[in-house]
Amino acid sequence: MGRLPLFLLDDRLVFPDPELAREGLLAVGGDLRPERLLLGSRMGIFPWYHDGLPILWHSPDPRCVIPTDKVHVSRSLARVLRHAEYDVRYDTAFAKVIRACKDAPRSGQDGTWITDEMEDAYLKLHELGLAHSVESHFEGRLMGGLYGVSLGRMFFGESMFSLRSNASKVALVTLAQRLLAEGSRFIDAQVANPTTLSLGAEEWPRRLYLERLAEELTAAPTRRGSWSGLSAIR
Repeated sequence: MGRLPLFLLDDRLVFPDPELAREGLLAVGGDLRPERLLLGSRMGIFPWYHDGLPILWHSPDPRCVIPTDKVHVSRSLARVLRHAEYDVRYDTAFAKVIRACKDAPRSGQDGTWITDEMEDAYLKLHELGLAHSVESHFEGRLMGGLYGVSLGRMFFGESMFSLRSNASKVALVTLAQRLLAEGSRFIDAQVANPTTLSLGAEEWPRRLYLERLAEELTAAPTRRGSWSGLSAIR
């Protein structure tokens, strides 16, 4: 951990001020029970670690977000969307989505940050009606998608995968369109990557992110339950 100040968590359901994070790393320890994960989300803090390490809690500066009204859709992606190449569904295959994200190879990463413990934790949040999947199906097969947590008007994106060209991008754009229609201003994307940047993601100073996060969390009540009855906005 070097000389970074690091907070050690115990069983108490508390986090330190996220502004105390240095180089994104804030705390170590604690657990992945739903109450802690939800508290972390509300404070702009998320777990990110690998097997063999204790749970590490992060609040990066800058923070990657995707403004729902500024999503960049390339010509080729617009064509795929226009032709409805994928059947986009919600919450019909959550367990398959998180497992596919877990198994997806990541450039520059050895292994996955979605540990068995992490997978189980988000399955519990899904059972509570707070974690959701957005899925791109092609000819009846799941080919890409993403999952995350919904609180207030916020969607906290966790991970995405793609087994076919544009599958995950279609899922993300479709989600952004629905969230925009419901009044949501941005999706939390945690840390920038080439896919999210290609879709118009921005990096905000942590302080700005936390201010906007607080506004979105109180702008609407949290809607619990399955999203499986939702359809894509055309």
